[in-house]
Amino acid sequence: MKLYQNLFLIAVALFFTTIQSSQSKNILLDQYSNLLYNFLLGKEIIKPSFPASNQIDKLTRKPENQSTNCQPNYTQPNFLVVGGGGAPSYNEIALEKNILYFQRTLKQMGYEPSSAAIFFANGNDKQATVRYLDSQRNEKFKVPNIPHLQGSATVENFQKSLKNILEKPDKKPLFFYFTGHGHLNKQNDDNNAIILWEEDLVTVRGLSNFLDKLPQDKQIVAMMAQCFSGSFANFIYQDGIPGKPLALQTRCGFFATISTLPSVGCTPEVNEADYQDYSSSFFAGLSGVNRIGKAVSSADYNRDGRVSYAEAHAFAKVDEKSPDLPVSTSEVWLQRKITKIDIDRILSEPIVKFVNIARPEQKYVLTSLSKLLKFNPQNSYWQNFETILDGKSITQVTQAYQLRLLMQLINVGKIGRAHV
Repeated sequence: MKLYQNLFLIAVALFFTTIQSSQSKNILLDQYSNLLYNFLLGKEIIKPSFPASNQIDKLTRKPENQSTNCQPNYTQPNFLVVGGGGAPSYNEIALEKNILYFQRTLKQMGYEPSSAAIFFANGNDKQATVRYLDSQRNEKFKVPNIPHLQGSATVENFQKSLKNILEKPDKKPLFFYFTGHGHLNKQNDDNNAIILWEEDLVTVRGLSNFLDKLPQDKQIVAMMAQCFSGSFANFIYQDGIPGKPLALQTRCGFFATISTLPSVGCTPEVNEADYQDYSSSFFAGLSGVNRIGKAVSSADYNRDGRVSYAEAHAFAKVDEKSPDLPVSTSEVWLQRKITKIDIDRILSEPIVKFVNIARPEQKYVLTSLSKLLKFNPQNSYWQNFETILDGKSITQVTQAYQLRLLMQLINVGKIGRAHV
């Protein structure tokens, strides 16, 4: 069982807001602790006595011996964007708007939007495939309208573009952005898939195996916003299989949520002011401008004059008001190295201790989420957790903040100032 795979189950305990007696609270905390320890350590999950809304497949985690590095290369990357649904019925307008926002982000950062290779849904065949709701809430379809669109989001176009970019003689890194739908592999969520046009699947292993055959001297950064996207953190391994050596290419990535949970953002609604998703927050942090054109607070947490991908990821963890649980390649890697001693120590010590050893972007997440949750940083996570069992209602967003804070504490507490 992987570290973040079943955090959603833990969150069910947070809905127990009518418990008043200290004895009942202690029972719930014991159940919470027992559940947490078991899935963090990769053991069979002990189902709690409180009702669980999601049933998660039980898989055995695999031990790892290596880490990876995801520091950005500030040379202008080669950009590759793939998006859209697999068919018109779920080719929502929000996916098209995500690509348009990405193009505005490029322009804001001083890059030419035309420099990105973009493939979306059915491409340029003039068929009305983009699903949206009009002002009367009627379902409608329109032709894709994306400047510089090169073609459809087929497996053939995706692989051909990857090959062309990685075989270029330049040493530019590749920034790959996927905004579409994900497929959960119920037999093995280490090998989920993205859904391309005509409902063809590209699995983690399929992508990794394809990349393994291409030149190995390029850095690849992925930002993937689909459901179950955290599974693609495994593309850092040869053939995409945890337990195998790391790929010779430097690969790293940032993902909207963990491998077993859906993400938000695929909507037929047209008003971008209402969008609350990982793409919106990540690119707002990266560029300093949100998708409706308003400036946001700077994500340059280390004050070096530029925003890294890790800083944009940190910005999204606080900014995104949704149930998503964003993760990076190193954060998923860390979960395979956690021990019971680590867990007990991290969650029992004052939050401020980890704030003091965290890197700037990690510190921002810890302090901001603690403030939003009204957690006392002088107390431990467990001590603060007890205070939420006080009869107050808890929203999904608050629940996500609680889990993101727990995840960040473990990240910092396990490896301290190690690089993302």
